[in-house]
Amino acid sequence: MKSLWRDLRHHLRTDFRPDLYMATALWLSLLLAVNYAFDVEDSYIDAFQNDPRWPFLYFSLYATAYYGSVWLWTTFHRRTDVWRNRGFWLRSSTALVCYATYAGFYAHNAWSQQLFGGQVFVFLYYCFRNLQSLLTVVLPLYLFYKLVDQYPSGFYGVVPKRKGLALYAILLALMVPLITLASFQPDFLASYPTYKDTSANEFFNVPEWVTALVYELCYGWDFVPTELMFRGFLVIGMSRVLGPGAVLPMVVWYCAIHFGRPLGEAVSSVFGGYLLGVLALSTRSIWGGLLIHIGIAWGMELAAFLQQR
Repeated sequence: MKSLWRDLRHHLRTDFRPDLYMATALWLSLLLAVNYAFDVEDSYIDAFQNDPRWPFLYFSLYATAYYGSVWLWTTFHRRTDVWRNRGFWLRSSTALVCYATYAGFYAHNAWSQQLFGGQVFVFLYYCFRNLQSLLTVVLPLYLFYKLVDQYPSGFYGVVPKRKGLALYAILLALMVPLITLASFQPDFLASYPTYKDTSANEFFNVPEWVTALVYELCYGWDFVPTELMFRGFLVIGMSRVLGPGAVLPMVVWYCAIHFGRPLGEAVSSVFGGYLLGVLALSTRSIWGGLLIHIGIAWGMELAAFLQQR
């Protein structure tokens, strides 16, 4: 834990300003208030599901959240040169286009209907929904890395590093009792496991654990593009332009991707996103965030499966 506090103190010494953090908190509070008062994402943006305008609406939401927080950071740190930096615009616009496309992607609906004549539509739909990030996030960022960035420490933190992994393992271990306790609650069991019996195993003539395993692997994969984008591209990659200032705008946007979820989850994402962002900047790796995210997700799935049995 000493390394955690050391990294946090170092980051705060280089980036923290009470006025900036207060202004960012107010900006984030405004975004949260507007979204949850008017149900912006669920009632307005998601009303355009399976519509070509859907990704553009997500782009508008994410751009507002991100550029608003970057403006605050550049204003308080007197870094208006950022707005004239070609690298900043290349990186930020690439990130926004990729993630808005990912959030508003709906081609997997047609794929699921066409493959196998739609007989296992539900199973394929949920698998493809989790895997479509290969096309919408991972591949574009990899091409950007190869053609534009060539970041010296590897593909935005994907290269495994041992630094900090013990700390992440401790943090994950601390979540085990909480997950165990939560698994006894009715509302938890109403949501988990996210895997549902779709009779896909009967169609493929395999045991159900096989289709469950395939689904869970796809479900776990969906956390990879999130960490790659937010802790990898927007922190490790964008630090070439913003330095330690890359963390705060990332946190605001990261909170915005939770606007369709309960308010408590959106608020908690601010603190988790900030901590993971600082650690990613320090370790130059996203593996710790992946360990925590996937570990918690699969832990909740396992706990729910055990309760069902």
